[in-house]
Amino acid sequence: MSLELKLSGKAAIVTGGSAGIGLAIAKALYSEGVNVAIAARNSERLENAVSAIQSLPTPGAKVISINANLTQATDVEKVVSTTLTQFGQIDILINNAGSARAGSFLELGDDVLLDAWNLKLLGYIRLVRAVVPHQKNRGDGRIVNIIGGAGRTPRPGFVPGGTTNAALINFTRGISKELAQYNIRINAISPGATATERAERLAEQNAQARGITVEQAKAETIQSIPLKRIAQPEEIASLALFLVSDLAASITGAEILVDGGSTPGV
Repeated sequence: MSLELKLSGKAAIVTGGSAGIGLAIAKALYSEGVNVAIAARNSERLENAVSAIQSLPTPGAKVISINANLTQATDVEKVVSTTLTQFGQIDILINNAGSARAGSFLELGDDVLLDAWNLKLLGYIRLVRAVVPHQKNRGDGRIVNIIGGAGRTPRPGFVPGGTTNAALINFTRGISKELAQYNIRINAISPGATATERAERLAEQNAQARGITVEQAKAETIQSIPLKRIAQPEEIASLALFLVSDLAASITGAEILVDGGSTPGV
């Protein structure tokens, strides 16, 4: 039995789509025949990402890039309006753009916290607010928020990211019942350690804050994972595809952990 996702012809926005998990999700959607708009801040990375996506075999899908800083409400509107102009609809929203600095709490100023909250927390909220009216009019929509395990299991040295993620879990669950009446499903994926450039930067920042080598920091991370492996971005992408397909038609307001068994409780 093969899994038929039946996503061909739909249109998606993927934020943070120029690298890492976002790029993996954009590639996976495109390969299923979804028209994809990727949004990010770095023009060169966006161009490279579009080229990489277009090199994939696909049944007639399109991909566009949108240069946007999602800390700015006007750029959020630009992402939505550009996607509607190009594709005429927005069936899928993948919120993935976000970064938070790691480091000792006592050494991080308010600016670090505000940067994390403004980009990821408010960025996700603004995009959902901008996209939902269009999905409501169509009577159908699928939203996936890429959050992170630190929202459920706080980590020393990652207060900006942990507080952001905890708020986004609450947000996802909190609005799921309201959106359900319009046949809009919203779910969260919380990856643990994943093989991305961002994970490399976090390892460097954590090592610096703790006075250990990057290799030691990485070894400790792997040792803390019961499966003794970090996830690949493609694993997160496969789960995202399932959640935006009708195979997950009864799943909303859920958070799914992809962390190799690291989370200690419910």
